[in-house]
Amino acid sequence: MTTTEPQVKDDKVSLPTLTAMVVGSMIGSGVFLLPGRFGTESGVAGALIAWAIAGAGMLMLAFVFQRLAMRKPELDAGLFAYAKAGFGDYVGFNSAFGFWASACAGNTSYWVLIMATTSALFPALGAGDTLLAVICSSIGVWLFFYLILRGVKQAAVINRIVTWAKVVPILVFIVIAIIAFKADVFTGNFWGGDGNYSWASLFEQAKGTMLITVFVFLGIEGASVYSRFARKREDVGRATVIGFLSVLSVFMLVTLVSYGVLPQHQLAGVPQPSMASVLESIVGEWGSVFIRLGVILSVLGAYLAWTLMAAEMLFIPAKSEDMPRFLTRENANGAPVPALIMAGGLVQLLLILLLFASDALNFMLDLTAALALVPYLLAAGYALKLTVTRETYGGDRSRLPDMAVAAVATFYTLFLLYAAGWDHLLLSCILYAGGAILYWLARRERNLRVFTRAEAVLFGLIVIGAIGGLYGLISGGIQL
Repeated sequence: MTTTEPQVKDDKVSLPTLTAMVVGSMIGSGVFLLPGRFGTESGVAGALIAWAIAGAGMLMLAFVFQRLAMRKPELDAGLFAYAKAGFGDYVGFNSAFGFWASACAGNTSYWVLIMATTSALFPALGAGDTLLAVICSSIGVWLFFYLILRGVKQAAVINRIVTWAKVVPILVFIVIAIIAFKADVFTGNFWGGDGNYSWASLFEQAKGTMLITVFVFLGIEGASVYSRFARKREDVGRATVIGFLSVLSVFMLVTLVSYGVLPQHQLAGVPQPSMASVLESIVGEWGSVFIRLGVILSVLGAYLAWTLMAAEMLFIPAKSEDMPRFLTRENANGAPVPALIMAGGLVQLLLILLLFASDALNFMLDLTAALALVPYLLAAGYALKLTVTRETYGGDRSRLPDMAVAAVATFYTLFLLYAAGWDHLLLSCILYAGGAILYWLARRERNLRVFTRAEAVLFGLIVIGAIGGLYGLISGGIQL
């Protein structure tokens, strides 16, 4: 999960600068969690399959956003605009609400990660899910809320600090891990689990890592935003490919070199941020401190950025009357107060929920990724719809290649929904069902019919899913 776009002084930038902007938009806090998360689910072979699937799928998704930005430049209000244009008002609303909820869940995971990271100094914080950790996180949530109300914005200096805080520790980790790499440990981790090879086993291993690969690539839609900064139009595609492959290489290196340092069962057992634990096993305590400092600086900067972004995800649709009007209110400093209160409120509720979770960080990471899948699927589906209806294409020869890209991206996001599992989808339905209140208010303000017949059916399915999710929580069928 990543920060918002950096500040640029010149409207038109060169290919290297554009590539750096794309890279910066995709490398976030999730990279620090990869060794432990992959070690829990997979061996080397499963990890290679997972990254191959994620790499191909996410690259196609990046191309979808790039093509939509060029073919539909008037739809510049975010992901929900694509869903609304392609599938109607209620679907567009759910896309906006789902991505907002995903951002709030991601912000919650930031606080869990911060508390887990500082637990080395204050053990009572545990894995970020103790009562003390929740209290400290709650104080942090509302402290940031107060600062933003006072007019604190994401300045360029914060972007630079965040960038260096996350890039330098990652590069140092990769270099040291390569030097300490043990071939026998790596080969021992190759097949994963009990070491017995089977395609079914490898598929299950790869499937188990799909949500963390989504989480680390969250923000990939931001790469398309940079198309307007390009000095040459052809640089957009080049920067997208070069930047994406660079980021994918970093994620794969962090994952794979860790398999050459510790056996899989040890990787699965290290506390998060697992990159700190792996480096500590090589160089001692200073390695853990070095990574943990980088994590805290990176995550705090990212939290500020995503708090502002979460507010914008409600504020912008409210300006276009897709959300209730009260969400457009701003204070004297230009801060969208009601939108910020709602974002902070959802983060607060999720923090309280974590007191009942068995694995707070991984649960919140998976929920963040699962909530983002529906908006991604709708964007890919809209791109596919454009190629089928020939809208914006006419006799354009790029229609068939674009259709192939959109089809792969749509299939990939559908596969991710399958990999997420029913538990995350049902929990997502609880949030979507509650969000319908905002849609009802917005439609009533405009004196419009709330649902069409098809939208009423969709709402009914969401409510059924929400009831199933609540029943699963109460009965214990869904474990947090």
